[in-house]
Amino acid sequence: MIDNDESRSARPAGPGAGTAAPAADEPFLTRAAWARILPFGTYILFMVIGDLLERMGMSRADLRWLYPVQAGAVLALLAVFWRQYDELHRLGLRLSQTLVAILVGVIVLVLWVNLTVPWMTLGSSPGYDPRTHGEIDWLMVTLRIAGAALVVPVMEELFWRSFLMRWVEHANFRLVDPARIGFKAFVIPCVLFGFEHTLWLAGIVAGVAYGVLYMRHRNLWSPILAHSVTNGLLGVWVVYTGGWQFW
Repeated sequence: MIDNDESRSARPAGPGAGTAAPAADEPFLTRAAWARILPFGTYILFMVIGDLLERMGMSRADLRWLYPVQAGAVLALLAVFWRQYDELHRLGLRLSQTLVAILVGVIVLVLWVNLTVPWMTLGSSPGYDPRTHGEIDWLMVTLRIAGAALVVPVMEELFWRSFLMRWVEHANFRLVDPARIGFKAFVIPCVLFGFEHTLWLAGIVAGVAYGVLYMRHRNLWSPILAHSVTNGLLGVWVVYTGGWQFW
């Protein structure tokens, strides 16, 4: 979805065309860019904090409370910057697009839990275990699934697709029509998205799937919906199978 609050003369004519450098008096990253970077950066910061606290001797069981705080902090930032997310102010998905996004989300889930052989992974993770003395803490489960299915997809798609994919294409990323994103601008975020996860190959596959949805439907709600379906169903699958390492 293309914004109309920027000069049309700056609009790139297509992939690789009109990629002019920002004017000298323009910031390297605009407010719209920071609005998409900061929620994602905050999410990563909490992951670093959790890792540091664990190295300092805190148990993973004691650190479970960090995830609701992490998701809450990201949600608060999304609310603060909501006016900057013009592409989310209207849904605009047709029924056919909605069904395709849901189907893609399910397919990504199936691939995610199967692309797990050693060469497809980066290290290992014990994941998020919501059990206390062998009993599942359903409040923890609810908060985990809610954060993963409702907050994370919005935050990540705003960063990876709305911002980075278009920013690689053109510095004035809000002018870039998703349908006209070039090969390099498509591949780089997909690869980085993959290596953000322990299951790097599954992550790349997910990044490709969500990126194609964004380009084909030209609507950020499409990859958000697919991402939400993947994460929500993954949460249900993890609880049902006890595969906590996938969290």
